[in-house]
Amino acid sequence: MQKVDDAQAQIEFDRRVADEQKIEPTDWMPDDYRKNLIRQMSQHAHSEVIGMQPEGNWITRAPSLRRKAILLAKVQDEGGHGLYLYSATETLGITRSEMIEALQTRKAKYASIFNYPTLNWADIGAVGWLVDGAAIVNQIALQRTSYGPYSRAMIRICKEESFHQRQGYELIYAMAKGSPEQKEMAQDALNRFWWPSLMMFGPHDSDSAHSAKSMQWKIKRETNDVLRQRFIDQTVPQIEVLGLEMPDPEIKWNEEKGQYDSGEINWQEFYEVINGNGPCNHQRIKHHLKAHKDGEWVREAVRAYAEKQQAKKAANVA
Repeated sequence: MQKVDDAQAQIEFDRRVADEQKIEPTDWMPDDYRKNLIRQMSQHAHSEVIGMQPEGNWITRAPSLRRKAILLAKVQDEGGHGLYLYSATETLGITRSEMIEALQTRKAKYASIFNYPTLNWADIGAVGWLVDGAAIVNQIALQRTSYGPYSRAMIRICKEESFHQRQGYELIYAMAKGSPEQKEMAQDALNRFWWPSLMMFGPHDSDSAHSAKSMQWKIKRETNDVLRQRFIDQTVPQIEVLGLEMPDPEIKWNEEKGQYDSGEINWQEFYEVINGNGPCNHQRIKHHLKAHKDGEWVREAVRAYAEKQQAKKAANVA
């Protein structure tokens, strides 16, 4: 009897997804849909939190009070994004502790870009301009994802990410139009972060293990390659305005296609970083483990307070 009920529920689920209706936490959903969402959403949350590290490292070294305030606000936003996304993922029946354990034991992934170091101040601009710019291209599509809590979280996150991208571009613009030394730093940051930013969209669609199902369920609305091309097409004109050299010598306008051609990504490097062998993989997880341990007293205080309130409530009822 249960199988018949599930079959009917599957039909209704498919109909709602096809009709662009949101799936909510209390709705029936296939197990694979739930698992796919947990994987993607928790990975997204991990990326926001780990992404605080390469920028937080520069807060005390910002060249002016204005730049320091901007960076502080940005890092704080990223912590908030992680909170939204962890909370949204918890609606699928997984706990925050389980997600964090998966991250710290390397069972869960996060965006490969955050395993690259920020070597100088220009890198902070490149992260805002390129990394957050790539994230926005992907996240705008996620505002229409089929799972309600994820979709609603992305609406707020995208609004904040747009400011991150603008401040990054403004920083790089100031350096590109500054002294020869500053322009050289901006060019170097662009060269180093260009390819990792393209890798953020994931492998080619034909090589992606999850894209087909995610597209079918409308978790993802557009493919990796389509989103990556969109990012290239919107970023190349910005590089021209900056007066910087193209980080990829094969970038060329294709009149017939109405888009830019570009060189091939080093996918061996991508998989090396994803599998834990990037420049900063070990450092990022080590830092997260330390911060998590150092924050245990806060969690203990929260638990003690909750127990105290429950005991008080029980005493009042008695």
